[in-house]
Amino acid sequence: MHVLTVLDHPNPASFSAAAAARFMEGAQAAGHTVELADLHTEGFSPLWTLREAEGDTPKDVLAEQDRIARADAICLVFPLFWWGMPSMTKGWVDRVWSWGWAYDQLDDREVSLQKPRTGVLLIPAGARSDEIEQEGYGQSLDTAWIKGTLGYFGWSPRRMELLCGSTGSLDRRQALLDRCHQIGLTLPEPGSGTRPNAG
Repeated sequence: MHVLTVLDHPNPASFSAAAAARFMEGAQAAGHTVELADLHTEGFSPLWTLREAEGDTPKDVLAEQDRIARADAICLVFPLFWWGMPSMTKGWVDRVWSWGWAYDQLDDREVSLQKPRTGVLLIPAGARSDEIEQEGYGQSLDTAWIKGTLGYFGWSPRRMELLCGSTGSLDRRQALLDRCHQIGLTLPEPGSGTRPNAG
């Protein structure tokens, strides 16, 4: 497979960048080709404009859509930011996965204009997993992203991996990076089976 990794973090020395690198190393070890879209380094604009709202697709969006067209699997890597996506990721989703290109209906979120692709979210989070589950945040994110948004993108199977405790000890951080490598190493083929549970 050709695997596109989309990274959203302004610091190239961040844990998110390390997670993306380890995931790609795992994918390469499995024999896949990899491509990195580093949104901050490349200066992607997250701003949705009137021009786009009126149906004119800008060149930067077309370039991202070309990247997606090459991909059999896509991994988004971004830190959990106020219990959601940071602005660069949200803008990339809003602008690139547009009406008429990714989907043209709202009544069935499992129908996309795109071919099936394996989809992964790797999300570093400072909170502990028990804190996230106790407050119901994990289920809320699963409902919003996995059960909702990403179905319109044709991602199947798809999984969300919360990398809880990413600001913790070195041992904890290393264990999370090893998990990212394993996820890259064991990526399922597009359309294979049902989506894994979040966690």
